[in-house]
Amino acid sequence: VKMAGDSRFPDVDTDGSDKNEETEIVVNVGGVRQVFYGDNLNQYPETRLAELINCLSGGYDSIFSLCDDYDPGKREFYFDRDPDAFKCIIDVYYFGEIHMKKGICPICFKNEMEFWKVDLKFLDDCCKTHLSEKKEELEEIARRVQLILDDLGIDASESRWKRCQKYIWKFLEKPESSYPARVIAVLSFLFILISSVVMCVGTIPDLQVVDAEGNRMEHPTLDSIETACIGWFTIEYVLRLISSPNKLHFALSFMNIVDVLAILPFYVSLTLTHLGAKLMELSNVQQAVQALRIMRIARIFKLARHSSGLQTLTYALKRSFKELGLLLMYLAVGIFVFSALGYTMEQSHPETLFKSIPQSFWWAIITMTTVGYGDIYPKTTLGKLNAAISFLCGVIAIALPIHPIINNFVRYYNKQRVLETAAKHELELMELNSAEGKAANSKSELEILAREGKEDPFHSSRLKVSHSDTFIHLLSEEKHYRTRLQSCK
Repeated sequence: VKMAGDSRFPDVDTDGSDKNEETEIVVNVGGVRQVFYGDNLNQYPETRLAELINCLSGGYDSIFSLCDDYDPGKREFYFDRDPDAFKCIIDVYYFGEIHMKKGICPICFKNEMEFWKVDLKFLDDCCKTHLSEKKEELEEIARRVQLILDDLGIDASESRWKRCQKYIWKFLEKPESSYPARVIAVLSFLFILISSVVMCVGTIPDLQVVDAEGNRMEHPTLDSIETACIGWFTIEYVLRLISSPNKLHFALSFMNIVDVLAILPFYVSLTLTHLGAKLMELSNVQQAVQALRIMRIARIFKLARHSSGLQTLTYALKRSFKELGLLLMYLAVGIFVFSALGYTMEQSHPETLFKSIPQSFWWAIITMTTVGYGDIYPKTTLGKLNAAISFLCGVIAIALPIHPIINNFVRYYNKQRVLETAAKHELELMELNSAEGKAANSKSELEILAREGKEDPFHSSRLKVSHSDTFIHLLSEEKHYRTRLQSCK
């Protein structure tokens, strides 16, 4: 507020002359001075800088509502804001769009744009993409923190059955929640490996037995191990289904569908073996059982549930559909061209192995992928030259899309590690803030008691209890330092 007789605040013009296009103001943002003219700023009158031009005739109340400080002599406005972000934002007055400089946090830049009252529509599309990615990361951090808090918290108003469901779900789905949960996860992993090994070993002729009809079948010991593994998988799936918060989402999840496909063949084969013989011929039953038994290979995909590396690989492949499609297109074009050339060039040889272009497709595939089984090969000079060019083109076609796929894998893997660390660190900060708040309350209570002349022999114990009440055991083993991502928040 302007004080009477204060020479630091000379009178501000009130005749509206500051609104003309020749008005010049100086803005000091974080020690960086910038000079602006009214004709540029008034292009976007709703922005804060344009309001500075128009507020000069409104008195010091309107001036100080827009800036942190003001020097009337120099007509200089002071702002305690990020100067690097400000340099990017003022581009809107000259170029009509804003590009975010590399190294600036997108979330902080968005906050700076909101402070300067510049609409996000002026942000370039490439920068908007970067901003949306950071928003998704923060939402993922918030989701992970909420999940951990839900696991740590106990709602006394819930029924005993609901609490039991939550405990079973956490016990089976979240190995990091407790030591017994980790033991169950390791056991499940071992059962998957054992069942896969049994499936492979059971096909060795020396380990098979012959039944009364002379047909080979798996050894009874291997059958018993297989039955035990299926029993474990069945109990695990049923318990997870019962304790699932959302049954429909659980049943339609890809990994849970894999679990069903790994279990179902055993029971269908068992049913056909005991009941199918009465309804159809024995040979048909055996063929159906053999077809179902091959579906046991689906259980190897259960390993993805216990391996973050396999999950990351799956995600990288899903994100790389465009690159994989490009790879297949390159190979398809090459296979068609080189198989047709190979067929044409080999027709002059009396003992040619290229009987037709479709048959030549097989030769082109194994040549471009550098496999080369040797079952079909060119015999003429031109055919051999065509083969040399085809496998060179195949190597190039396969190598070109590999780099983006690897980048997707590395990017997602690193992102997951950062998000996991960020979520744990946010919990650690919440714990510290809660402990400091309780300690401050206890200190104020102690001061009140001291003023009343009373002693508080339980003060120190209350501090310890207040700390343990908010202590998060999951974060006690290691320290995580604040990253740039949390600073954005």
